[in-house]
Amino acid sequence: MNIAYLIGLVVAIIVMVLGMANGFPPYEFEKLGNFVDGPSVMIVIGCSIAIVLASFPLKTFLSIPKHFAVMLKNPKQKPETIIDALVDLAQIARKDGLLALEEKAGEQEDPFFKQAIMLIVDANDPDRVRATLENDIECMSDRHNAAAALYDKASAVSPAFGMVGTLIGLINMLKNMDPTSGSSNIGADMSVALITTLYGCILAHMVFGPVANNLRIRDSEEVLNKMIIVEGITCIQAGENPKMLREKLLTFVAQKQREKLANSAGGSGEA
Repeated sequence: MNIAYLIGLVVAIIVMVLGMANGFPPYEFEKLGNFVDGPSVMIVIGCSIAIVLASFPLKTFLSIPKHFAVMLKNPKQKPETIIDALVDLAQIARKDGLLALEEKAGEQEDPFFKQAIMLIVDANDPDRVRATLENDIECMSDRHNAAAALYDKASAVSPAFGMVGTLIGLINMLKNMDPTSGSSNIGADMSVALITTLYGCILAHMVFGPVANNLRIRDSEEVLNKMIIVEGITCIQAGENPKMLREKLLTFVAQKQREKLANSAGGSGEA
């Protein structure tokens, strides 16, 4: 699970609630009722969802549950496991030839990895192999960016509709002011008008913004994994030494991680 997102969201909610309830003990939780307003919720949430729906294909909008599932789960594959798998494939190819990799392709759960192996088993041109796989990555990243753009749009429109709700509240307040009784209710009416702006900011910065950012992080992680596969597969096709292949693929990961992986492979005897 993506623990960082959940911890950050929960902490933000707790801090906000405590701030609304006086900030420091003794807390006055009865004040929380001041921040609840049905029409404001309807304007901000309802209009934001409607505009996002109007701005994107229905298929993208209906994929929202899938987006959250992707965001909340850590990637199944890690660079180090992919590197180990590629080095094993390089050893098999070096010993038994590329055709021996066909059986290994059937063992792969990742369709991209399986496709990459089959492309070299079928003796495709190396440039074509790389072009095919890189095009797959580019198209995948475009789809991911389209999903993140949905939440960028929601993050942009929710504060705008918060302001719209505030303007509606101010208009109603001014229309209902009684010149004979003065402005005895102006404070209460003004507070209700401002609640929609609060709701818009909360949605934008506590909900939609973090989701968009996490989806882009997931995209960058998946792109990295696939680029490692592309580089590894093309090197295997070229007959590169497994030890040199590992050294090349380790350049995709952080320096501290490289040292750990290099040490773990020290006694493997790759040739």
